[in-house]
Amino acid sequence: MYKNVIFDLGNVLLSFSPMDYLKSKITEDRISNVFKAIFQSEEWVMLDRGTITEKEAIKNIIDRNLEYRDDINLAFEDWYDILSPIEDTITVLEDLKEKGYKVYYLSNFHHLAFEEVVKKNKFFKLFDGGVVSYAEKIIKPEEAIYKLILERYNLNPSETIFIDDTKANIEGANELGISTVFLEDTSSLREELRKLNIDI
Repeated sequence: MYKNVIFDLGNVLLSFSPMDYLKSKITEDRISNVFKAIFQSEEWVMLDRGTITEKEAIKNIIDRNLEYRDDINLAFEDWYDILSPIEDTITVLEDLKEKGYKVYYLSNFHHLAFEEVVKKNKFFKLFDGGVVSYAEKIIKPEEAIYKLILERYNLNPSETIFIDDTKANIEGANELGISTVFLEDTSSLREELRKLNIDI
């Protein structure tokens, strides 16, 4: 019987569409290169891991991509606005809490961005706890991060469901015996949980 549900944040409870965001900020002919420079950079992963500051990351990215300096600065100016709440899944989170399930988050996230979304979104008050990558210096799908949340909150893997939109992260949880929902469409979450006999 399941007692615990662990949520990823990006594209599960908070939308994260950097390409759409860039389209609203810079000219079309530069979008692809700026996307690669920022969101596919080693610094982006280091920010998740908490081993670099955002200021340092911006400097490093610009130093490697000087011709896109202005675009990169513009992209970082208010990029937290990408992270908007997904009402479909937030409603599911609320219903799970009301039904007596313990709910947690487990997410790869940057320090300043995480502080901003916690401040902006009331649903964080529903969680019984959580683990965020920058604070622990480990990221999904590394085994250590799954073990950490299980141990910190004394969760039994066989009583726990993990929801994520990335296949590798799902596989990491599966390896520790955690049941999972690979969420490709946020509107399907309630139905996916019902398939696991979750009564919501």
